[in-house]
Amino acid sequence: MHDRELDELRHGVDCRAVLERAGWKLDAAESTKHAAKYRSGAEIVIVTHEGKGWFDPLNDGRGDVIAIAQHLWGGTIDHARKALRPMAGIATSITPAFRERSAQAPIDAARTWAKAHQVRPGSQGWAYLTDTRGLPVATLERAIGAGLLREGIYGTVWFQHRKSDGRPCGWEMRGPKYNGFAKGGDKALFWIGELVSAQRIPVAESAIDALSLATLEGWHDRTAYLSTGGGFGPTTADTLRAMLPAGARIVAATDRGHGGELLADRLHSLADAAGLAFSRKRPDAKDWNEQLTDGDL
Repeated sequence: MHDRELDELRHGVDCRAVLERAGWKLDAAESTKHAAKYRSGAEIVIVTHEGKGWFDPLNDGRGDVIAIAQHLWGGTIDHARKALRPMAGIATSITPAFRERSAQAPIDAARTWAKAHQVRPGSQGWAYLTDTRGLPVATLERAIGAGLLREGIYGTVWFQHRKSDGRPCGWEMRGPKYNGFAKGGDKALFWIGELVSAQRIPVAESAIDALSLATLEGWHDRTAYLSTGGGFGPTTADTLRAMLPAGARIVAATDRGHGGELLADRLHSLADAAGLAFSRKRPDAKDWNEQLTDGDL
């Protein structure tokens, strides 16, 4: 039978208000007028259609306001109905005036990367990685020697992403004042080590976590340490599939928390489809860099 109340809730409750009520935070820097990006730890939800629709870019979740209530709190449609009733007509508390952004033109990643400044002792990026992030000099020298680090403004460090052809296609950006990904670049994979011949492949959510785990493990033999850059889109999945060596083991070395478990599940499915072994490795802290800086070497 047609349910009039559910229709009224779909019309009268904004998905953005539901997320805010659940404690999620708007990522204004990564949002546009037509796509608001909300975060809760490592989890991400994109709200579209002026608050009437949403999707999870790290998983298959999507739908209307009824579906997001079930996504957040579980339960049946009736549970969602009860949770949403008090929110009918409530406006979002965060209403930034987004500027319309044109589609980002693709960058010449290889050229931009080649012209960027090197991370070097005494630079702001070097201080950020060693002092704030606790990475030892030997780890930085290994990553710099592999050509995987560059430095932007304000001590922001770039961590190179590549596709299967090995050319730079984008980069993670981490620093004291900015976290994000290169505008106009493609998020594929950061890796350090010989991926095509590796027999063990730990996959972390950020390049800093991948380097932290490698440091904690003492750089295992025949191991390549990877980062997805906080997502697992088609380019990342295709690049990983194209480069997986026969007989390798994928290790889901993602963060603790729901988002880390979701990404681990996707890595497990990819390993199964490729006929490879799989294992899960969780940090004792929130993530591998926090474990490193806690002193658990």
